[in-house]
Amino acid sequence: MQKNPAAAASRVASLAPSATATLRAIGAADALVGVTHHCDVDAGGHSGVDAGDAAARDDDALDAETHGDPDSEPEIVGGWPNPDLDRVAALDPDAVLTCDPLQRDTAEALRERGLPVHHVEPTRLPAVFDAIEAVGAAVGRPDAAAAVAADCRRRVDRVREAVPDDPEERPVVYCEEWSDPPMAAGNWVPDAVEAAGGLSPFVDAGDRSREVDEQEVLDADPAYGVIHVCGRGAQSDPATFDERGWDVDAEVHVVDDTLLNQPSPRLVDGIEELARILHGVDPDGVDPNVDDCDG
Repeated sequence: MQKNPAAAASRVASLAPSATATLRAIGAADALVGVTHHCDVDAGGHSGVDAGDAAARDDDALDAETHGDPDSEPEIVGGWPNPDLDRVAALDPDAVLTCDPLQRDTAEALRERGLPVHHVEPTRLPAVFDAIEAVGAAVGRPDAAAAVAADCRRRVDRVREAVPDDPEERPVVYCEEWSDPPMAAGNWVPDAVEAAGGLSPFVDAGDRSREVDEQEVLDADPAYGVIHVCGRGAQSDPATFDERGWDVDAEVHVVDDTLLNQPSPRLVDGIEELARILHGVDPDGVDPNVDDCDG
């Protein structure tokens, strides 16, 4: 029989980096007892709203008995694609978080063991914000998650208002999430490029990333190349195109992969970074008193 966690979860196993990032953003990282070695428990970044203030809106989250030990480090239970299910079960979690179709089998196997698994599969930008709220609800922090999701939507709306609407003023952007073989980024990344004022003709929004060749990229004539290779952070080489012999006349930028490859609040940081690259937009300079979000 599955556990039925009441109120805020106190023992959370996060098997997806995006779920771990979301827990940080909503002020629930203290409940983590297990993560993968792909998760970054201590990463910083723009949180948008004050996570502590947001978490305070969850009455259940204020009960000290529901919190984990803030001084303890969560156990590493393996990798994102292949966590050790025995180690996850041994943690006796009251919530297990998974994400992406690649973790469907993991989620089902853990459910068969009686563990309370909460699985999300966002593929478009609006679904990413919905997933933030779903993760918050799964760990008993719905108000904090709703506040963070609302802030993410508001920030994206501010970027949209600051970038050109005219397609003639929107540059073509090639986003590469894997380099061997070269793969154009899909899922929510085309939405992110569009929100930042660019055009992304390589993959339809919501479709999986796919392999591309030099001629296809040349035919699209991108003004910008954005390299955000999975698992490499910001350590990719901007000379990647030249080194593989591609004659692409594009301004190349390396962006930390966690800003574009994770369906978490970090994605909004990535959209703001793209807007800076493409149009010199500084979202922090936009008048914060402009009410441009329906919340």
